[in-house]
Amino acid sequence: MDKVKRNERLAVMLHVLGSAPNRIVPFSTFCEMFGSAKSTVSEDTDLLQKMALRYGLGKVETLTGAAGGVRFRPLDLGEKRRERVLALCERLEEPDRVLPGGFLYQSDLLSDPSAVSDMARIFAGVSYPLLPEFILTMETKGIPVAMLTAQAMSLPLVIARHSNKVYEGSAVNISYMTSSGRIETMSLSRRAVREGSRALIVDDFMRGGGTVNGMRSLMKEFHVDVVGACVVLAVEDANHPIPQDVKALMLLSRGEDGQTLKVRPGDWL
Repeated sequence: MDKVKRNERLAVMLHVLGSAPNRIVPFSTFCEMFGSAKSTVSEDTDLLQKMALRYGLGKVETLTGAAGGVRFRPLDLGEKRRERVLALCERLEEPDRVLPGGFLYQSDLLSDPSAVSDMARIFAGVSYPLLPEFILTMETKGIPVAMLTAQAMSLPLVIARHSNKVYEGSAVNISYMTSSGRIETMSLSRRAVREGSRALIVDDFMRGGGTVNGMRSLMKEFHVDVVGACVVLAVEDANHPIPQDVKALMLLSRGEDGQTLKVRPGDWL
């Protein structure tokens, strides 16, 4: 095998790690791929760590031990993260987005791969320490951001539905109250999650927390621990304060005139 140049090794390593975020790739994989010694791959990893941090790509981490190797965690860092959220806020403050009933049109934003990818990277970055074992969302608008968050964390995605589907087998069904006071049903297949595991909730919108609380109640039926929740947009309401374990990327409130809607980054950013 011809000797592989360092710049070629770095390009291939970054591609392999970026294609499998948050997964541990053994050093032996790269040693066999390039026909290189472990010390050479270790030096290459050090260079990747510095490069990823310098350009805000994420974190390249090395893990020791029998199951050790190298892992890439994509995330936005510092001011770069806040700048991206501010850009999303500006898009949502466009006057023609206000809908009857005080709602805000955001479907186009949740269908934009670039915007949703930014959201997912930020959610993943803040949620890695929580050690969730799967991502939970409610159909349907929250699915894109939940899917990309699951991809960034290399976790399975579980989708709760409004009604049970025959092709999903027996299911657990609960009733929950929405923020508007309606009683709705939430359903999840009994085979979807493992008892005793850890869930991270990801959703598109929170107004009073009815749906998020419904998903918490649903997880209690499975004896699953909810380690936190991330929502794209949450309504600021003194009567329904946002729980401490909920990370709202953006906060929605009314302007001084009572008609215009204001969107700003979440305080935790």
